[in-house]
Amino acid sequence: MNQFNYQEAFGAEDRTTDAMQKAIREWYDLYYGRNCPQGHDPGQRVAYTIVSKLVKTMFGEYQTQTQGVFAHGVVAALNEKSREAMHQTLVGGECYLKPWVGEQVTFGVIPRCNALIFGRNGKGEPVDMGIWERSSRGKYQYTLLERRYLDEAGHTVIENRLFRSANDRNLGQEVPLSQLPDYAALPKRYVYPVGLANLGLVRIKTPGINCVDGSWDGVSVYAAAVDLIRAIDENEAQLIEEFRRGESRIIASADMLRDGLQDHLFVGMDDDPQNVGIHIFSPQLRETSYLHRKQEYLRNVESVIGLKRGMLSDANEAQKTATEIASSAGDFNLTVMEYQRIWEKALADGVQLCIQLAKVQGMDTEQPEIPAVDWGNGVLYDEDKTWADYMNMVSTGLVKPEIALAWRFGMQAETEEDLAAIRQKFMPEL
Repeated sequence: MNQFNYQEAFGAEDRTTDAMQKAIREWYDLYYGRNCPQGHDPGQRVAYTIVSKLVKTMFGEYQTQTQGVFAHGVVAALNEKSREAMHQTLVGGECYLKPWVGEQVTFGVIPRCNALIFGRNGKGEPVDMGIWERSSRGKYQYTLLERRYLDEAGHTVIENRLFRSANDRNLGQEVPLSQLPDYAALPKRYVYPVGLANLGLVRIKTPGINCVDGSWDGVSVYAAAVDLIRAIDENEAQLIEEFRRGESRIIASADMLRDGLQDHLFVGMDDDPQNVGIHIFSPQLRETSYLHRKQEYLRNVESVIGLKRGMLSDANEAQKTATEIASSAGDFNLTVMEYQRIWEKALADGVQLCIQLAKVQGMDTEQPEIPAVDWGNGVLYDEDKTWADYMNMVSTGLVKPEIALAWRFGMQAETEEDLAAIRQKFMPEL
């Protein structure tokens, strides 16, 4: 029997509201520049620009330090997916990282558009959900459906099913998991002896209150600016049409034009040459008003989202006071820091979850430790200036040189043994 949608195949109803489902589709449409309404031009790709700039800023000088071999492997695997995961989080409001714990730890990124939420607890955390991934082999498309939920004993249950279809209009018919080598080792149903945090997934969710329907769902970084982005796309389409309509035309009688000259520049009129003659049609353009309107839209987007003034709009044309510049920089700094914090939480959650999964499988691991994250020359401080301040305090005798060196190279300086190790490594003359 063919299955035509995910809810039918899972046998459960998605609890995501209609408003949120519509919003999620629109966020992805804006990001990928697809399904653009008539009269709009998506060429500006504002949504993509917002997400790309934030992610690049977040991870520009990002580094991590981890104690323990197993935890180091987990953090390394998370770092491989860091940018992809944050891109998906900023677009869809949240995403999930699915770990595979074995000889090596790996993670898969599950975007919000590939997840159905069938139930949540009082904290808004999913306790019953379905996720899927699609792949192609030859003339068939395969869809793996994975349902995760808590049973009555509070244990995490995972159920896997595979569907095959000759097109992308439906899921098709269910087939054995062994039909694809990638899924051959998956059990059809597995019950963990414990309840796993977030059903065994690392959940990354944008901060702040849901501005779409007030639900527990996370919202895109540009959720509040969707209408403004659409207005920019409409404005851009109007500007393009203005130039298209304003192209100069040389109008002449048809018998005055040689073959090959009749194109978008030369226009022939089938009339008496004495009546038509030759003249140039060149209407006046309204370029300035359209461009000013687009710049204002972009500045409004920056204001709504908390981006630094000039990141999207033309900073050279924006007239700003010193107070406005400082305010926009501060807003941008805080916006970036918010997303840096949720990635730090994802790192800590990922280490804890993988150690829990390893113990379930009987693997020996060390005690979990929270990874140390260094964001480099961060958005609210300058590392070089901080180092200069340390050096000034050392020269005036306010701080021991060992303390400054410990900060500079990320070393411990809590005990006398720590200080001795720093002197041994960096101060051999002492």
